[in-house]
Formats: sequence, structure tokens, C-alpha cells
Amino acid sequence: MSSRKEPELPSKPKNGVSRRGFIGGMGIGTGAVGTGLLEREATAAPANVTGPGAVPITLNINGKPVNLTVEPRVTLLDAMRNYHGELTGAKKVCDRGTCGACTVLMAGKSVYSCTVLAIDAQGKNIDTIEGMPVNNPISAAWVNNDGQQCGYCTPGFVMAAKGFLSENPNPTLEEVNHGLGGNLCRCGTYMGIRKAVLEAAKNMKGAHNG
Repeated sequence: MSSRKEPELPSKPKNGVSRRGFIGGMGIGTGAVGTGLLEREATAAPANVTGPGAVPITLNINGKPVNLTVEPRVTLLDAMRNYHGELTGAKKVCDRGTCGACTVLMAGKSVYSCTVLAIDAQGKNIDTIEGMPVNNPISAAWVNNDGQQCGYCTPGFVMAAKGFLSENPNPTLEEVNHGLGGNLCRCGTYMGIRKAVLEAAKNMKGAHNG
């Protein structure tokens, strides 16, 4: 028989908390949660949250005044799609100003309407896809060159192309690539889109010369 003596376990952990004490403390804590004590204390004094309410605004869209009542936080994109209801050409895709599907022209410049507050767009001319003639050279060139597949990004691309061609009416292919770099096509029809912009530039230039 071995005479080795087993070492005695310490009666109290080094950190000063015994297992029994820990379990007992947990019992008290869970009891407070179970009885709803903590929940009642958390909701006893609700925060008094206030913010700016809806205000009337007037937007000049496609040459016509549009009167809306929106909260100051509402974007131009949401104002057109959700408050006006009939201007749904600009699409809400990334909602982060990266895909270009919501592109419109504001004061003649291409902008992501998801990054512009509607209240800040007052007093500026806003052009959307709905305001373009049905047989305009840009849209016609898109069809001729299969520049669209699902069509979800097409309104933003067409408006971006309009803004680009107004500043650069005789672009090169490289300039088109750079000029429309802020718009993304999930279907990948970039070759057709680029050809469409070059064709539209040619036709628009011919129309002006004629």
C-alpha cells in the first residue's frame, strides 16, 4: 500500500470567490432578471426623444414645381420615389452613393440622389429619366447597342451619360470609361453601354450641326 499523501485542496480560491459563492451570486442575479426587476428599472424613466418634424418643400423636377411635405432627413431619392410616387425611374440599390442607379441631374450635374437631402435640393433644376423624350438619342443608342439587360441600372446610366455628354460632347472610348466610372451594371453590359454613349454623342453632334 502506498504511503503517498494526497495534497489538500485549498479551502478558498486565490481570487477570494468560492464556487458556492459564485453560484449563489448567479442565483440572485438571475432572480432579479426573472422577476423583471431590471427591466422595470430600465424602463422607469423613458428618454424624451424629439426631432425636427416634416416641413413643406418645393422641388423643381423636370421643369415643374413639386410640392411635398417631408422630414429634413429624407433624401431626394426617397422624396421622389416614396413621397411623390410617380418618379420611380431612379432606383434605390446600394443607398450608399456607390452604384449610380439613382443618378439624376441637379443644376446640370450628375448626382447620386440617395446622397442629397430633398430639403437641400430646393431651388435647383432636377432632371430625371421621366423628363427625357421617348425617342431621345441616348435612349435610342442604348437600344441599338443592347446597353441594357435587366434594365435596373439603365435610368441612372442614361442620366449619367446625359450629364457627361453635356460637358464632353465628343468623347473618346477612354473618356467614356472614366466619365461613367461612377455607375455599375450588375449584368456586365459595359461594352454595349460604352458603344451606346459614343453613338449618342455622334448622333447628338449631327443633330446640332443639322
